[in-house]
Amino acid sequence: MILTTLEGVPGHKVVKHLGLVQGSTVRAKNVGRDIAAGFKNLVGGELKGYTELLQEARHEATQRMMQEASKLGANAVVNIRYATSSLTQGAAELFVYGTAVQID
Repeated sequence: MILTTLEGVPGHKVVKHLGLVQGSTVRAKNVGRDIAAGFKNLVGGELKGYTELLQEARHEATQRMMQEASKLGANAVVNIRYATSSLTQGAAELFVYGTAVQID
């Protein structure tokens, strides 16, 4: 399956528009990551625990979006966008959406 943030796939023609597809996941921080992040805040630098958490969340949300697109018969998802929101203290949602299409 081709995934792109572009409105189309270069070199291909969209032959069928299948509609909006989406995937999301809600992730919570854990105590271990919070403690490590707290120490890292003192000295600066990358918060690797949170970086890994967001990478896992993006992967899971993208997989769910791709599953929805596959069920519709798509072979590509175009115009993909990511968004995040805080649901409650310590938990955040990562949301991805795009347009499922069939390309030649």
